[in-house]
Amino acid sequence: MRTVVTGGAVIKDKQGRILLQKRSDYGNWGLPGGGMHAGESIEETMVREVLEETGLVVTRSELYSVYSGHRMKYKYPDGNEVVFVMFLFHAEADLTGKLAEDNTTLLYADEARESLKLEFKPIEDIDINEISTVQRPVFEDLKSGITTLLRT
Repeated sequence: MRTVVTGGAVIKDKQGRILLQKRSDYGNWGLPGGGMHAGESIEETMVREVLEETGLVVTRSELYSVYSGHRMKYKYPDGNEVVFVMFLFHAEADLTGKLAEDNTTLLYADEARESLKLEFKPIEDIDINEISTVQRPVFEDLKSGITTLLRT
């Protein structure tokens, strides 16, 4: 089993809603983010992944939490098993002119088609069952108000 280091972002709009990404690889929802490239800092990883997947340029960020341990085991549809070490940041980006008329959908089509849909949702409206299994602990903690830095 290999370890995958990822950087991801909790991006909120002015109403406090969280940006969710419906991913093409899993088909379910999660936070924008992805795997670290050799030589990158974890913050550089998060900034690059947010830009690639959402088109948003991170203007400010702060480390929010680090997830590791047994809850971070994941089995891909092809049978590959990995364990994630997930660094999450509170990130800010300029949303001016980037939202659809519904004021919920982020207008962006990424070249790699990693994002099927990008939507802002209030935390209380997020259905944990629709979240990628590896990110469920993150959303359980967000809903519970848990704020410790290290999470296992």
